Amino acid sequence: MKIREIMRTPVIAVKPSDTVDKVLEIMNREKIHGTPIVNENNNLLGIIVKADIHRFLMEPGHYKSCPVEWVMTKEVVKAQADEEIIEVAKKLRSKDVIALPIVEGNVLVGLVSIEDIVDYFLESNKQKNPAGS
Repeated sequence: MKIREIMRTPVIAVKPSDTVDKVLEIMNREKIHGTPIVNENNNLLGIIVKADIHRFLMEPGHYKSCPVEWVMTKEVVKAQADEEIIEVAKKLRSKDVIALPIVEGNVLVGLVSIEDIVDYFLESNKQKNPAGS
């Protein structure tokens, strides 16, 4: 099965010029721990998680009014929408990340987290073995 079957859409994404404070507010309001960074064409530029923000703010001279592009991870581990779920699961594990943006080309089309993958495998196992649930 392809990752597009379980990825979350639409994705809450922010722009590189958005401030750290604005991104934290969005994350708290939406109850998410990270978000992709995209340009005006929805091309993936980076990703940011709360842990990145907290580490950034601990440094002297770093403020909540700084643009998120100062904090974001620019070398993003991502998956293509047509990749197999098992391959994406391996990528999450081997790269030690909690979520992957899903792209078609470089355009953001979805997001998948460790929780999404675990839920998929639990549901698959439940369907194969209903008595063992």
